[in-house]
Amino acid sequence: MKNNKVVLAFSGGLDTTYCAIYLNKIKNMEVHAVLVNTGGFGAEELKKIEEHAFKLGVKSFKCIDDTDNFYKTVVKYLIFGNILKNNTYPLSVSAERIAQAMAIANYAKLIGATAVAHGSTGAGNDQVRFDMVFNIVVPNVEIITPIRDMKLSREAEIEFLKEHGVEMNFEKAKYSINKGIWGTSVGGKETLKSREYLPEEAFPTPVTKQGSEDVSLTFEKGELVAINDKKMSSVEAILKLNELASGYGIGRDIHVGDTIIGIKGRVGFEAAASIVIIKAHHLLEKHTLTKWQLYWKEQLSAWYGNWLHEGQFMDPTMRNIEKFLEDTQTNVTGKVFVTLYPYRFQLNGIESEHDLMSAKFGSYGEMNNAWTGEDVKGFSKIFGNQVAIYHQVNSTLEKK
Repeated sequence: MKNNKVVLAFSGGLDTTYCAIYLNKIKNMEVHAVLVNTGGFGAEELKKIEEHAFKLGVKSFKCIDDTDNFYKTVVKYLIFGNILKNNTYPLSVSAERIAQAMAIANYAKLIGATAVAHGSTGAGNDQVRFDMVFNIVVPNVEIITPIRDMKLSREAEIEFLKEHGVEMNFEKAKYSINKGIWGTSVGGKETLKSREYLPEEAFPTPVTKQGSEDVSLTFEKGELVAINDKKMSSVEAILKLNELASGYGIGRDIHVGDTIIGIKGRVGFEAAASIVIIKAHHLLEKHTLTKWQLYWKEQLSAWYGNWLHEGQFMDPTMRNIEKFLEDTQTNVTGKVFVTLYPYRFQLNGIESEHDLMSAKFGSYGEMNNAWTGEDVKGFSKIFGNQVAIYHQVNSTLEKK
């Protein structure tokens, strides 16, 4: 009998629910649903997703907790690089998809599946990210993508599922929500066009906090290791900060960017912890790194973030840049003081033994202790000498 095992990347949302029914009922395949948790799901939610999967007729359900691995191999470097795509988006879902695709591919090998499936559409980035990883890790396994291949709208999916007796919150399903430790993406009718912002009810975390709250973030060699002086793992610290900040509505925005396939796209997101961490980490770096360390970090980080966003995590160049980024973090140790407010936050300052803003060398705009006025006069002449020669030569030519 022919092996018809298919491993389905399953989140329990509208698209993957459709895929489970379609692969099982229409294609008569043995569906093994796999959820790769990158930090966005709690135990109760995972239990509900598992129950939902079995109601759809899957042969098995597997939850792979990849949170720690995702932090160590991806998130850590997003922090080191202060990476915000188009100065806005912390690559929340972009980064997760790579980790999820690799876990799905390895599980397919483990159970000997002949196919893998995902619920990506034909208009976004995820289809490329999943397909590229599958083509590299399991090149002989068939890739099945019902939503993309049949060009289905969310309305058509809902109608199909209702016809097959599937019960779920179809009102909530109007929005595509993807959760992970580094943020949650939100897609819906408002993000399909350029004009509208997402309504309050579209964001998974309601705003419940008022007033302000002071928070201190402690970094060691670029990694977040304590919140309000309480030591914890970096994963725990990210989750704790998200718990503190998300209730203020911090980290909400809409990212507009160029997709891998060449069209413009919009996606909403809420990423309280990642936005605060990146900004706090960057402030600490501005105090502890030199001008040229900051410059080259910015160049390489932008390239790294873009290549990751486009699904090229497995390119060996990425490992080279990660080594550079890690090396720059040697002295990025200290404490950053932040105040949280509704819909915004304020970076107040830092404390670090590696702070290059040291009073013993001088105070900017006031007194200096390392040179004299005569030193500066000579330096200014030499530093501007080439430009002075350029203008003298060319002004003489212009007069002729």
